[in-house]
Amino acid sequence: MKEIVVISGKGGTGKTSITAALSYLGGKDVVVADCDVDAADMHLLMQPDFSNKEKFYSGYLATVDKDKCTNCDKCIEVCRFDAISYVDGKININELNCEGCGYCAEICPEKAITLETRYVGDWYISKIKTGGTMVHARLGIGAENSGKLVAKIKNEAKTIASSEHKEIILIDGSPGIGCPVVSSLSGANYAIMVTEPTVSGVHDLKRVHQLVKKFSIPSGCIINKADLNDLITKQIKEYLELENINLIAELPYDETFTEAMVNGKTIVEYNHSSLKCKMVESWEKIK
Repeated sequence: MKEIVVISGKGGTGKTSITAALSYLGGKDVVVADCDVDAADMHLLMQPDFSNKEKFYSGYLATVDKDKCTNCDKCIEVCRFDAISYVDGKININELNCEGCGYCAEICPEKAITLETRYVGDWYISKIKTGGTMVHARLGIGAENSGKLVAKIKNEAKTIASSEHKEIILIDGSPGIGCPVVSSLSGANYAIMVTEPTVSGVHDLKRVHQLVKKFSIPSGCIINKADLNDLITKQIKEYLELENINLIAELPYDETFTEAMVNGKTIVEYNHSSLKCKMVESWEKIK
């Protein structure tokens, strides 16, 4: 079983659209994991049935028993996150501000404050239009611990791949280099970095590659919209050669890429353009 994770140093490079296209090419033989839980949108192209849903709990949330509370204000004094205030003359805890540190519960003389496991979102196991399986999630508004939710998604995808004897898990990671990306890369066998020929694209490609190197993961790169700036594309290719990164593909700018998304399709099922051929070639290289 091999884990292939698709990441990008910045948002908007086409990472998810490319991952969806590769997932379509993989078909039933691939287990798909959408680990971009903070802004999940791969379901828009893969049409999951959301057949299995479970709640995800992580971290803690302080809650107050207002019948026990004597309004001594000690919790307000020690809260560093401004999560506790008066509402209608009663102590109230703002869920979005509360970090679940537990200091307020520790110092409350009446033991009116307790910590409860926080509900942060839902995760799903779905059948998708390729006939394959997709594990994905939706993080709640303002919720944290997305790295832990990513780990949950990956572990479930591994379990399914093992039970169904699938050889490849294809992971759509988050953009950037934060905790969800670190969690996405953990245990991966190959990393595909998607970039674009812009100043920020080059900067963030280098930044995310430094993270990939920390994990000692072999990597390749897809340059999307490569013909928009020949000079910067040349700089990217020179960097890839210097760092021994496989150049998987140079994808030209093509408006049908956007048209396909508007119609809820991946580029490989939308038409017979040269872009489709390049995606097919890319998938064969990656495998």
